[in-house]
Amino acid sequence: MIDEPVRIERRGRAALLIIDRPTRMNSLSRSTLSALAQAGQQFRGARELGAVVITGAGDKAFCAGADLKERQQMSIDEVRAQLSQYRTDLGWIGTSPVPVVAAVNGAALGGGLELALMCHLRVAAPHATFALPETSLGIIPGAGGTQRLPRLIGEARAAELILLGRRLGAAEAAAIGLVNRVAPSDVPVVEDVLTWIRPILEGAPLAQTAALRALRAAAELPLPRGIEFELECYETCLHSRDRLEALAALAAKRKPKFNGT
Repeated sequence: MIDEPVRIERRGRAALLIIDRPTRMNSLSRSTLSALAQAGQQFRGARELGAVVITGAGDKAFCAGADLKERQQMSIDEVRAQLSQYRTDLGWIGTSPVPVVAAVNGAALGGGLELALMCHLRVAAPHATFALPETSLGIIPGAGGTQRLPRLIGEARAAELILLGRRLGAAEAAAIGLVNRVAPSDVPVVEDVLTWIRPILEGAPLAQTAALRALRAAAELPLPRGIEFELECYETCLHSRDRLEALAALAAKRKPKFNGT
């Protein structure tokens, strides 16, 4: 377990990574970023892990971005260092061999929305809100928001959200593809996520990792090279015991039992 400001809880093959600073809207202080980096180190190589779910404590905020109280006391060089820290301490999310899901339990603002954008999937509570208000504060998103948001929802919509600093509700966020799903109003968003990702948790680990590798390449490679890389990723599945187990289970009309080999 990691002490404040981040907690880790295990739910079977899923790990819950909880930003636990509700009195500060679960904002990203330097110590919080370091704790998130430590969590990433813990998850690395954990063979039993099927997914990571990132959320915030309480029901008001997923993450309100940078801790502005701390930021006010920082020099320009310290701000630059923190911007680099977003990349070094949170970089494990983008390269995770297992899916990382944002369970957005409240406001996801600034760096908090950028944190959600780093995840592979996003599920919102009905009362969740989303915004990149940086331009109204005389800055721009500095944790990848200007790059990830247009890739996800298109350049025109991304420009609107960044330049106007407009806040979205959960339903609109789902309508434009910013989130994959809005949880039912009577189900806590984390519980909804754990139910929704059950096919991931019960799936073939090697196939999940191979799929993530291929999906990451799609943002960087030209289509012909991407198709070749997809076949390279497929090759790791082709020689796996899990593939043979899936075929045997299908023939026997039973549920497959994958072991990640």
